[in-house]
Amino acid sequence: MIRMKSQSMTRRSAWVLGLQSWMAWGVLSLALPVYADGVDLLAQFVKQTRSGRADFTQVVTSPSRAGQAPRSKTSSGSFEFQRPGKFRFDYRKPFLQTLLADGQTLWLHDVDLNQVTARKQQQVLGATPVALLTSAADLQSLKTDFQFSPEPARDGLEWVRATPVAQDGQIRAVMVGLRATPTGAELAVLDVQDSLGQRSVLTFAGFQLNPALPASQFVFKAPAGVDIIRP
Repeated sequence: MIRMKSQSMTRRSAWVLGLQSWMAWGVLSLALPVYADGVDLLAQFVKQTRSGRADFTQVVTSPSRAGQAPRSKTSSGSFEFQRPGKFRFDYRKPFLQTLLADGQTLWLHDVDLNQVTARKQQQVLGATPVALLTSAADLQSLKTDFQFSPEPARDGLEWVRATPVAQDGQIRAVMVGLRATPTGAELAVLDVQDSLGQRSVLTFAGFQLNPALPASQFVFKAPAGVDIIRP
């Protein structure tokens, strides 16, 4: 009798645990918004995001050449942006560099070279991946510069391909990987392919949606004695 009771309790415990797991999954599923595809999720991301912050890892792979295997370079740092048109990449490895857009000018500061390059932001960015993040417009307005098409979900992400409308630019296509969250959408990956066959994959970690960023984060001050080049 004791053994039968023990077996009965074991079965009941297994059934209860299974029911609890099923209920937990059901609650989680209800908490996550439902999106038709990656394009729908990207539209939500553009709509809801005013600013963002994340750490990033960037792997740039050059195209293979005759007798040579593709070469890759890895860098990492932090990324912040604020709409409209402001962002900064602070590279920490392997070299210290800052790429900052203040809404008017795009600044590149190379610490090792003690050099700053300044370009007019409107002329440089155009139909680039960062425009998907920093534009103040909705996805419909971005269709002036990009064509969007959904890609199959993989690696726990929804994907969308953004192809520049202009065929004569440096960017061939951008694959955007997004993660659905209870509050909307989270940027996870930017996979960029340029017209020369080079591939650049940026993977974001610890993404923060709409943090309060001080205005000083997007103001560039050139260090004393640095060479400033304006092409």
